[in-house]
Amino acid sequence: KKGRSQVSFPKQVFVTMFAIGAACMYPLMAWATPEVVSAAVAGGVMATLNSLAGYAAIEYSVGKSMNTFMKFVLGGMGVRLFAMAGVLLLLIRVFGFHATALVASLGVFYLAYLTLEVVFIQKKLNIRQSS
Repeated sequence: KKGRSQVSFPKQVFVTMFAIGAACMYPLMAWATPEVVSAAVAGGVMATLNSLAGYAAIEYSVGKSMNTFMKFVLGGMGVRLFAMAGVLLLLIRVFGFHATALVASLGVFYLAYLTLEVVFIQKKLNIRQSS
């Protein structure tokens, strides 16, 4: 049962995205080149889409067997990491994105979202075990 104070995972992701974006906006706008800004935004978008894909995998598999849950969550994590590595290489090598800004932005957003994802999985597993 969902309590009033519980915020959904997608809302947490978007609040985090806007908080990190707001914290980085002034330094990026004041000192960064347009190439750095676009790379930083692309890194944030990549990490956000990755996190939402992880959320979908968790939601799909949470009511299933533990084997299915592990396949979708852990296997899906591996697939998502390989996909992100491919997109990262494509953006840097083919489209010429600023590598440092892209990787740094991706890392900052990824770590923040990974924290949210781990907490979300823990809550889902606790709910599943108590029912």
